[in-house]
Amino acid sequence: VQLQASGGGLVQAGGSLRLSCVASGGAFRYHMAWFRQAPGKEREFVASINQSGLRKNYQDSVQGRFTISRDAAKNTIALQMNSLKPEDTAVYYCRATYGKVDYWGQGTQVTVSS
Repeated sequence: VQLQASGGGLVQAGGSLRLSCVASGGAFRYHMAWFRQAPGKEREFVASINQSGLRKNYQDSVQGRFTISRDAAKNTIALQMNSLKPEDTAVYYCRATYGKVDYWGQGTQVTVSS
């Protein structure tokens, strides 16, 4: 499976961005997630969504501000990010998981200015 993330950019604190990840290769059999990595920090989990789209999980710090969704017809997952904070600044990555195998897309930079 190949993953292509997009939608990052520069936004002021309090603003919104919508990230998208297009998956190829029948990726919608896969459990999907977003991770992020800030400079000097380890990559961390942000949000996930299961194959049916009915089960979603979020990191506590983004709960209520970020929403993950998937569109099976378009082979796309999205991360709607509202009320952004400077601490949300990071490179965001999408990940597809099937069994014990993870596939990663290239990252997209999100920068939130104060």
